[in-house]
Amino acid sequence: MINETPETLLPYGDGERKRNQVENMFDAIADKYDFLNHFMSLDQDKGWRKKAILSLKDDAPKNMLDIATGTGDFALEAYKWLKPKHITGADLSKGMMEIGVQKVKRAGLEGKIHFEVQDCTALTYEDNIFDAVTVAFGVRNLENIAKGISEMFRVLKPGGKMVIIELSRPERFPMKQFFNVYSSIILPTAGSIFSKDNRAYKYLPASIQLVPQGENMVKILEETGFNESRHVEYTLGICTMYSGRKPLNP
Repeated sequence: MINETPETLLPYGDGERKRNQVENMFDAIADKYDFLNHFMSLDQDKGWRKKAILSLKDDAPKNMLDIATGTGDFALEAYKWLKPKHITGADLSKGMMEIGVQKVKRAGLEGKIHFEVQDCTALTYEDNIFDAVTVAFGVRNLENIAKGISEMFRVLKPGGKMVIIELSRPERFPMKQFFNVYSSIILPTAGSIFSKDNRAYKYLPASIQLVPQGENMVKILEETGFNESRHVEYTLGICTMYSGRKPLNP
């Protein structure tokens, strides 16, 4: 992984561009993704999502965009706690969103949440149309992180807020040591047992090691134009929430 970056780390090695490989990877693991996500985080991911969503409560967003929405867990939880008029879930993977569509139907929220195939680094939306933009565990899979965050900034209304939650590298004992064993041994092993694409569960922990952390991510937000940018660690640094607000006069 010498000189590797989040953008150059590929699920399946050299060949297709990262955007296409990420799409294929998540299509391949879609049917097991929710189970593995909850199982491998010991259900901690549910609490992380809730905390991130509640950080938007005072903003009371009416029109939300959930980037890298996957199977729609974050969008559904956001509707539960924030009751916006509408949430758009955007992702590269049709396979993941097909599962999300079924969840939305079961919840009776077809008119409130809908899904669209989108590349976060080249969104098709107009400028300044969303009150809030969220990303849960998806930034590290972007082909170009800075460009993706710039696109999120563009589609946010002035005064709107972006919230990201992303897995991160703990730096303190004993969580640092536990995480190293977990990501290098437990996660790939469990992935190979439960998923038909074990390469995905080698790529995913490697991507956590490379994604910008803490102040480095905050710096990207600030350079994009966000103010009130900050980060908050959850569960001793296993997960981090990043947030920023688009200035009223960007």
